[in-house]
Amino acid sequence: MTEFFMPMIPPTTTAQQHKITNGRFYDPPKLKAARAKLEAHLAKHIPSKQYVVPVVLITKWCFPITGKHHDGEYKYTRPDTDNLQKLLKDSMTKCGYWKDDALVCREIVEKFWAVHPGIYIKIEELK
Repeated sequence: MTEFFMPMIPPTTTAQQHKITNGRFYDPPKLKAARAKLEAHLAKHIPSKQYVVPVVLITKWCFPITGKHHDGEYKYTRPDTDNLQKLLKDSMTKCGYWKDDALVCREIVEKFWAVHPGIYIKIEELK
């Protein structure tokens, strides 16, 4: 099992924001910065042994409180959880958490407003 919390303001730029020029995909500067931020934080928690079996990935995205929201309230505004997860899993693959993110067979994803912003991650092997 791998479990950790990355204190940060989570990136809101998502993998869906690729651009195309002359038939080629590229990452705009905001996406490159979001990817670099995630990879820098993830690099501190790389498991000693890469996952090579099916896993469950539990992710809690904790965003800074704005407006009249309160700590622990579900965040029901953009970005969508599926878009957040794509960039996160791609970054985890690049950092070597697992052989391939196709090994993630079950996901629990939540997003909240929080006093302590960041991303909580837990990975467990499926039996």
